[in-house]
Amino acid sequence: MAEEEALPVVTFGNLMTEGTALSRRGQHDKALGCFNDALKLRAGDKHCLITRSKCFLKLGDTENSLKDAEASLQIDKTFPEGLYQKAETLYTMGDFEFALVFYHRGRRLRPDIHKFQLGINKAEEAIVNCLGNPSAVKLENTEELCFVSRQAERRKDNQQQQNKPTKDQKRTKKQSPKTERQLLGELYADKAYLEKLLKDEDLMQSSTRQGIKVMDLVLDGISYLNHRRDFWQQQKPMYARVYERKLLRQGRMQDKKRKSSDIGRSIAKDMEDIELCLARGSAEESCRKAERMLRKIQGWTEEEVPNKNELIGNLHSCIGNAHLAMGQMEAALQSHKMDLDFARKNALTDAVSRALDNIGHVYARIGRFQQAINAWEEKIPLAQSSLEKAWLFHEIGRCYLELDKAEAAQDYGRKSLQSADEEGDVEWQLHATVLMAQAQVKLKDYRSAIMNFERALEKAKLVPSEAAQNGIIAALDNVSKSFIAELNKSQKD
Repeated sequence: MAEEEALPVVTFGNLMTEGTALSRRGQHDKALGCFNDALKLRAGDKHCLITRSKCFLKLGDTENSLKDAEASLQIDKTFPEGLYQKAETLYTMGDFEFALVFYHRGRRLRPDIHKFQLGINKAEEAIVNCLGNPSAVKLENTEELCFVSRQAERRKDNQQQQNKPTKDQKRTKKQSPKTERQLLGELYADKAYLEKLLKDEDLMQSSTRQGIKVMDLVLDGISYLNHRRDFWQQQKPMYARVYERKLLRQGRMQDKKRKSSDIGRSIAKDMEDIELCLARGSAEESCRKAERMLRKIQGWTEEEVPNKNELIGNLHSCIGNAHLAMGQMEAALQSHKMDLDFARKNALTDAVSRALDNIGHVYARIGRFQQAINAWEEKIPLAQSSLEKAWLFHEIGRCYLELDKAEAAQDYGRKSLQSADEEGDVEWQLHATVLMAQAQVKLKDYRSAIMNFERALEKAKLVPSEAAQNGIIAALDNVSKSFIAELNKSQKD
């Protein structure tokens, strides 16, 4: 009887690594199968959801891409990769304003991740290209009815051309005229004008010189305005929603001097303005607005703002990020420490983790590496995933390397690599391997350093990163020369 062949062991990490490699080679269909299998082994893994979301986006399936990105944020609302992927998917769908909001949130949570700033820049540029100055948008009954043309054309490409609007197209969310006028502002008149145009059947059957049906443009314009209206009404941060829900449960909304909806909308708008200013590079204005809002919040009671302390801590974090952007390191450090104090007093674990992270970054920026290490080592038990541990261990190891403590740097490099291997993340495998190699060079363990630089070079080819490859090749050349010199010295001795 023939011996049965041993089946290969399939692990979550193996499937993630294989799927990532296939995706980087452009084989997205095959990569999707790997990610599906990985999720069967570890259901709801937020990192796997994001890699699958990227795969869906490459395949043009924006709907499923958005679902996976949102699913990752349901698990962890502050997950940077989830925020970035949701923003990227919304940008691809043409929903630039929504994309801009999530680019900002990611930038506020992780100012060290440069891609959030790049996303903000391109989203703002897209909005300007589509709309220009909203107050300058005037619609006229001419042969060329061009309104938010880029978004209209993107939506039109994804729909079948129809001669008549369907029931779904005609059905819009009912709002009172007063509420809708407040939400849309100057654009309310434009929406009323578009809805009036729908009644002109002859005009609706005509086309522009480019061959686009006027009906499609009008419906897309109305859809966009409804989308904008819903944005201001529904896209409220957690603190506004929590506040309103608590007041509803208490049943005392009418007894309050301020209506909960007014306070919630005021908080949401102010926080959004603070984030927008910082993301656009107006750090001073962001800081002024945050300080002004902080004074206003401190004057409210716990009953008016049930999550008052959480909001105060969040504002201290915003002020600290603004000071950091302005290069005012001591002021940034003080604000982040106040955020940490509020978080500890109110047992807000996520806020404690955020504050320790920011404190570590400030200390590292000013060269106080031991203090940065202390802050980040305190954060280690609060890390929620292997990927978060991968970058955290790497940053700690990098600080030890700056302090010429090469053995500690090497140890943290190994920990970072182990965490990156658990998630199958090639990019952090690359960073961790380079850190280990650099530490081994300082320890004059040239043989191990050469082996790790060679492993890092293979990772850099998978990322792919030409700059990383060139840097590693140069480092390999230098360490090889040192190794040869060491061998020659040993032979002479």
